[in-house]
Formats: sequence, structure tokens, C-alpha cells
Amino acid sequence: MKAKANTDFKCKGLLVLLLLMMTATGLSAKSTTIQRKQLLNDQWQFVLNDSDFTKSRAVTLPHDWSIEQRFDANTPAGNDGAYLPTGKGWYRRTLTLDKNYAGKKMRLYFEGVYMNSKVYINGHEAGGWPYGYSSFWVDATPYLTLGNNEIVVSVDNSQQKNCRWYSGSGIYRNVWFVTTNKTYIDDWSVQVTTPDIHHVELSATVIHEDGTTSPLTRTIVVDNPRLWSPDDPYLYEADLEVPGADRLTVSYGIRTIEYDAEHGLRLNGKPLKLNGACLHHDNGILGAAAYDDAEYRKARLMKEAGFNAVRTSHNPPSEAFLRACDQVGLLVIDEAFDGWREKKNDYDYHTLIDQWWQKDIDAMVLRDRLHPSIFCWSIGNEVIERKKIEVVKTAHQLAERIRAIDPQHRPVTSAFAAWDSDWDIYDPLAAEHDIMGYNYMIFKAESDHERVPERVMMQTESFPRDAWRNYRQTMDHTYILGDFVWTGLDYLGESGIGRWYYEGDVPGESWERPLYPWHAAYCGDVDLTGQRKPISHYRSMLWNGGNLYMAVREPDTYRGTVKTTMWGTWPTEESWTWPGWEGKPIEVEVYSQQPNVRLFLNGQLVGEQPTKEMKATFTLPYQPGTLRAEAEGQHYDITTAGAPASIRLTADRTHLKADGQSLAFITIEVVDSEGRVVPGANPELTVTASGSATLLAVGNADVRDEDPYFDRQHHAWHGRALAVIRNNGKQGKSTLTVTSKGLTTATIVLK
Repeated sequence: MKAKANTDFKCKGLLVLLLLMMTATGLSAKSTTIQRKQLLNDQWQFVLNDSDFTKSRAVTLPHDWSIEQRFDANTPAGNDGAYLPTGKGWYRRTLTLDKNYAGKKMRLYFEGVYMNSKVYINGHEAGGWPYGYSSFWVDATPYLTLGNNEIVVSVDNSQQKNCRWYSGSGIYRNVWFVTTNKTYIDDWSVQVTTPDIHHVELSATVIHEDGTTSPLTRTIVVDNPRLWSPDDPYLYEADLEVPGADRLTVSYGIRTIEYDAEHGLRLNGKPLKLNGACLHHDNGILGAAAYDDAEYRKARLMKEAGFNAVRTSHNPPSEAFLRACDQVGLLVIDEAFDGWREKKNDYDYHTLIDQWWQKDIDAMVLRDRLHPSIFCWSIGNEVIERKKIEVVKTAHQLAERIRAIDPQHRPVTSAFAAWDSDWDIYDPLAAEHDIMGYNYMIFKAESDHERVPERVMMQTESFPRDAWRNYRQTMDHTYILGDFVWTGLDYLGESGIGRWYYEGDVPGESWERPLYPWHAAYCGDVDLTGQRKPISHYRSMLWNGGNLYMAVREPDTYRGTVKTTMWGTWPTEESWTWPGWEGKPIEVEVYSQQPNVRLFLNGQLVGEQPTKEMKATFTLPYQPGTLRAEAEGQHYDITTAGAPASIRLTADRTHLKADGQSLAFITIEVVDSEGRVVPGANPELTVTASGSATLLAVGNADVRDEDPYFDRQHHAWHGRALAVIRNNGKQGKSTLTVTSKGLTTATIVLK
């Protein structure tokens, strides 16, 4: 096995991973009057493109100022940045400290600020960070006093383009105020070694008041360990304590991982193939704002879509997302950078790497190494300089730094691509990695295996349309660990990638020319509102089995002559409502693991077909009514919808916490008198929130819709839309009401 074995392990070649996750709610201190870690997301003032706070407005973090503005074809961030404005922003907050804070160590912890941030405390520059995806600490002790203190954060996202996808702008992740005694546990020093799965050895560094350090250790015996896995993501809890000074409560999972070319990936001794999804960091209609509930929902959507792994392309994600992956059971490739020393955009990471690469690698690994979900680190993606010999040195530096500070010795990967016939020349670069990531190049696997038999591979990006081929490649070769489709979820930016369009529209791919008003990618298995597309059901059928599923291909010329793109699939809907197409041929796809499927229309047998690649396609004249697919005791029905009659609201939860942070995602559906969604209904909706709820966003899955997400008015698309509300810090009921001309008004109340 290529990965380095921990010298503490009794079994050579076996990576025994016990990983810890410091929970925000579980952190505590001996003091009864001061919380060790306090969320500092409320009571901020914000001003855009001006430092004059007399012009400011109140905001609650997480905050992305770009998503609060209108789409504009002429913005500097352009198609990559979702055609939303960027610029500079200033934040200010008053922090009041009473006498209990006297003599304490006080720090600010920023989970993410995009980008080029500077933190000022009472007029003194106290810290900051240029790379917008790194978390960072600010020692506030020298600058804070008892009484009122002013914290100001400047953010500069004006240099464009600096990213190939939507970054958002501002303090878009949580901010914490961390208070301890002068002797305290260094939060990012917590480590673990496990001689075997029955013995847990916790360690950390204690920083003393005089600046000296000392080790802190604890050994835990686990008689009957319950091993963490995607099927059983079980977490334990334990404390690390400096008596009378500091205490951290941590959660941890125990698992083992092995991998090699002969046997593939084994988790807890069992073979596992990775059905993975690449994800960008935004939350769709919420922009980049990383609310804990939004991050958890994102992980849950991926799990429900049948994935068992995700790749955080192309930057470290939020802590909330990693906690969610720990909890729902998703394995994670944690990725550091999109590029290295040669630029993809004028102001991307190539401007920072020489001075900041080690600080940013440390920020990622020290923060994230405690998560049981993370099984692999990625140091880059499709680096431009990959043909230059210097790239080998860069890869070596990045990989060795990770290996030096990750006691679990997780494998290191990066994503390789080639836009020409060269491929073998990358072997020296590949040798710096434990697992080689292939972007769209897995067809090279067999010849590569002959040339380098010990190489372990996974496809780190793949086209959605190649679902069957990638599934078979992975299952047929032990040295291929899995496949990560581009992407799991539609995302803002890279506008138009994965689209289909009609003849007469602006042609081509997203990188060839601006495609405004397309402002997002449409290559996800799940759309911006959280609805699974038919390709998602097909992919999950391949990897997970389950009941059969049926969808209908949009007839060519029904709305126009259809054109697809590289990351796109044919427009396909779970709909048997195609008015005006009566008597004309239409194609129905049935996905099933059974050898044969039958199709019925209005009770009459249309035909029976064998499945090929777990799919059968029927062509029949369209006639309204009910389609039924059957196979070995399974069936699936789709019925023609009637006229729009009312609005149906469905929330993802029944109540909101009165904390100013809790979110509810509410699906809005236009339904007929029988409660069926009307796929052709696109009425304008007016959405209002009241009580203890604040309306954050309204949107649909049409990534060409120019309606801003902050507006109360928004059209439905294919009969659906999504609203997001946030608790405003008050107790009481949260109410959302949706009205539309000619439809019955709908109201939903959350306690």
C-alpha cells in the first residue's frame, strides 16, 4: 500500500482512523458565567463599497452581499461569478465585556471571509486572511478592554476574476468569540492515535500563560467499538481537560481504511466503491451564506440521492458541512485549491501560493483532520503547469506538509486532466500522490494499470451522461475506487454548464462565450430547489438498486429543437402532461435492475422490453391519462395533471429554534384539484413571512430566470419553487404565505 503507515499501529499497512470533531455546542469551560465559545453572528452593521458606517444597515451572519443584488450581464465576475456584483464591504460590531472577562484569553474565530479580509479591534489591525476559503484565528486579547469594544472587518472582493465559480462576498460563514483562561487548550492541536480500534489516545497542546506549552493526553478503552461508516455514522463523545483551566468536549468516530490496487478500498475491512458527487460550496438561492441548517440540508440531499461520498471542489468547505457529513454518513475528499502557480484567472490563487500555501494547507488540515467523514485530502485540480517539471516539486511540498500534520496519514490526491494527447508524461507528478484522481480520463485506466500496476485511481470528475460507463468501469476494476460525477447539486456560477437549449438560442459551452441570462450550472443530479432530476434516480438505481423509476423525454421540437452540451443530458421530466402533442410519438424511460419491464397506458399494455444498462425505452403516441411501469412486483405511475387549482406548501421541519439562525426550506408546488403538480404551471408567486420568521430567499430551478432571489415575487418553474425563512430571534410561530392570481392562497405555520 502506498500510504504511509502510522508507526504506532501494530498492524502494518492498516490505517486505523479515529477522528474527532469539536462541536460548537459541546465546548464548555469551568466558568459558570462565560461560555468558552460564543456565536458572534448577530448585531453587525454592514456597508457596501464605502467605509462610512452612517450609511450602514443591520445584517446577521452568515452574510453574502453578492446574492442580495440583481443579476447584471456586465459585472466583472461575469459568468463565473453568476453575473452578480462583488466589490468591497465593511462590517462593524460592538462587543461589550463585563468584569468577568478580566484576565481572560480572548480570541476571534472566523470560519470564512471572502476574501482579502482585515480585522480591526478598537482601531488596531489584529489579523485577517487573503484566501477566502480558509478559517482563521485572531488573538483579540491585546486589543480588548472591559466595556464596549469596536470590531471592524474589511472585505475586498473587487479584484476580478479570482474564481471559476460563484464565491460570494463577505463574512459568509460563522464568527465565534472564544474565551478561556490564560492557560488553555489549543483548539487546532487536538490529535488522536489508535494502536487498535479498542484504544483511543487523545492528545493536544496546552498553551500556558507565560507562552510555554505542554502536552495533554488521555487514553480511552473501547471494549465493543461501533465503527463509523456511511451505513452507520456512529459518533462517540469524550472530554479533554486541563483541571481548573480549560475543557473541550469532542465527538469522534472510529473506523479503519485500507486501499491498494489489488483489493481496492476497504472500510472497516469491507470492500467499498465510491458513488461520489462533486460539490461547490454555495447553497443555491441563498448564495454562499453557510447557515448550519443549509449545510446540513446539502449533505442530506446528497445522501438521499444515493451518494456515499462527496468531493469539496475546489476548496475547503464549511465546518458545518463536514459535521453534517459526519452525521449523515458521507465520505469526503477535502480539497485545498483549484490551481497552483499558473493562473486560470487573473487574481486566483496563483497570486497567493508562494507566501500562503503552507498557512492555507495548515488551516485546512488542522481544522478538518478530526472529522471521521474525511478519508482523503486533495491538493489541487487540473493545474495549468502540469507539464512542467517544477510542478512535481510543488506537489511534493503540498503533500508532504499534509502528511506531516495529519496523524492519520490519510491518502493525498489531486485531480488530473489532459486537453491534448499527452498523458504518460504525468507519471512523475502522479507518483507524488497516494491516489491519482482522473478528471474525465478514466478510459485511460486499463493502459495506465498495465504501465503502473500499483497505481490506485478514482475518477474525480465525470460527465453525467456517462453514468453507466463510469459505474461499470468502477465495478469491473479493483484499482478504481470510485467515480465522482460533476456535479451532485446545481450551483451558482460557471453559468450555463450542463445546459440544454433550443436551436436559435446562443449556442455552445459555458467557457466559449457569455450565455446570460444563464447564471448557474445545470449539471447537478439535484436542482437548485433540492428536487432530484431523473438522472439522479438512474444513477442511484445503478449503485444502490431499489424500486423502479420512470421519466419522459421532452419531445424534440415540443418547445424547440433540443441541443445538448458536454455536461448536459436530454431534458427529461417525471411528467405525463404534454398538451398539444396528442397522437405524436414520445419516449418513456424506465429505470430498473430487473431483466424486463412492462409499460401500460390507461390500463392497456404498451409493450414489454428487456432492460439494457438498467434502462428500457418505450416509444408510443402521446395520450393523456395514466402511465404505469411494472417489473417483478414493482410499479411506478405518472398521471396527466389537470388545470392549476391551488398552492401546496411543504416544509422540511415543523418548527424553528428561537436563535436567529434556524432555517426552514419550504417547497412551493402548483397543484391541480387532485393534488398533482402541474408541470407547465409557471405563475408569478408572492411570498410573505410573518411572526418570528424572516424571508431570506425565493427561487426556482430555472437558472435562466432573472428574478433576484431576495425578491418577494418569483415565478414557479415546472410547477415548483422554493422559499427559505430564518428565525429572527423571537419566540413564537413562523408563518409563510404564498399567493398567486387565480390560485387558492396557501399558508404554512411552523411552531
